Amino acid sequence: MRSALMFRFALALPLICSLAVPARAQQQRLDPTWLSFDAAAKTARFQLIAGLTGLNGALNFNGFRDGGLTLVIPVGWKAEIAFKNHDGMLPHSAEVISPQTPLPVQPVSPAIPRAFTLKLATGLPPEGTDVMRFAAQPPGEYLIFCGVPGHGAAGMWIRLRVSATAQAPTLLLTPSTEGK
Repeated sequence: MRSALMFRFALALPLICSLAVPARAQQQRLDPTWLSFDAAAKTARFQLIAGLTGLNGALNFNGFRDGGLTLVIPVGWKAEIAFKNHDGMLPHSAEVISPQTPLPVQPVSPAIPRAFTLKLATGLPPEGTDVMRFAAQPPGEYLIFCGVPGHGAAGMWIRLRVSATAQAPTLLLTPSTEGK
């Protein structure tokens, strides 16, 4: 009897442990299909997916929040960011803004011309799409931020680095600023 109980406990332990891990501790993985590029044409293409997972109440881009993902694009390249709202309930948008503290609670002027989606404040509905096309310049650090009031300030942002030294676009896992 006791050994049967211990066996059941041993089977249930992985499930119990997985439920005990807070959402922020669960590591999202990079999907290599999100980023493609044409070096000859100097064009980077990135799939920006709002609400990809349930992390942070679906207030995330590609399953990352609070700057946990960095898109690096060489300076002077063309950026094509294909936005899709995967969240089944909430509207979302995206714009490239300058880093600022505190984060804005509503849309602000984009830091790079044309680096924003339609309906910044109201957001695109579930399954809504748009494409941001812009020149990746000037070099510097930026945020890709959801402009729907409250979303970006609640952690719905990732990083964009326009790099003078990068030879090709890349995606990097970056330490989250959650709780800072």
